[in-house]
Amino acid sequence: MTQKTLIIIGFVIVAIGLAWPLLGKLPFGRLPGDISYSRPGLTFFAPITTMIILSIVFSLIMWLFRR
Repeated sequence: MTQKTLIIIGFVIVAIGLAWPLLGKLPFGRLPGDISYSRPGLTFFAPITTMIILSIVFSLIMWLFRR
């Protein structure tokens, strides 16, 4: 990795850390299509819709960096 890449990754990590209180208020993990099953002694959670949205956003960001 180049120095520029490492610096950008560092800034992204710091930005996420500073924005963490705001990110916790977003509805990710509670979207329609996210499967949640709970009963005594067992909890199952599959955030299908959330992972699809995050995958699309991540793909767009990576596409922009490659340009």
